[in-house]
Amino acid sequence: MDGVLIDSEPFIREAAVRMFAEKGLTVHPDDFLPFTGAGENRFIGGVAEKYGVALDIERDKARTYQFYGELVRGRLEALPGVHEFIAKARSKGLKLAVASAADRVKVDINLDEIGLSEDDFDAVITGSDVTRKKPDPEIFLTAAAKMGVEPDECLVCEDAPNGIEAARAAGMRCLGITTTFSADELQADWHAPNLAHAPDEALAW
Repeated sequence: MDGVLIDSEPFIREAAVRMFAEKGLTVHPDDFLPFTGAGENRFIGGVAEKYGVALDIERDKARTYQFYGELVRGRLEALPGVHEFIAKARSKGLKLAVASAADRVKVDINLDEIGLSEDDFDAVITGSDVTRKKPDPEIFLTAAAKMGVEPDECLVCEDAPNGIEAARAAGMRCLGITTTFSADELQADWHAPNLAHAPDEALAW
């Protein structure tokens, strides 16, 4: 979802910066980059570890989401090509899933802001639905199972190395979206700056 359907990273980083500021700690947006795509527990937990700060993870995560919801209201847009890519996949008879390491509350906020809902997908799996987060393949394997397809029939669209690693571990092919990391960093089967430029081969194989 993040970095593929929407670019929420600047907003969630700012939300987390504000959460830490309430604790009297100044952190920087770039501090979160190593933990991108690994779920919010790791996203804020990794930065807390870096600075030696103890978290009440559920409370502090809820506060981060509160800031996030305020920050994105009316400001979050689908990345180029999202709605067209979904329509193209549907026209080919393909099943679609959102498999996001983010918690359910954030996924719901994001989909609503860009005019999508769970009904637009055959499966919506979030970090709230799995035990092990990316780079573990559990989330992608769970999505495939819910759609009723084999892992080697799946294409994962990802913008983060953690997600690409998870897709590889799941035995799936990958389209790397270079919104956050470069093609060299993603090491996917195909690359595109966004879904508007997704190569035809990524849906045709």
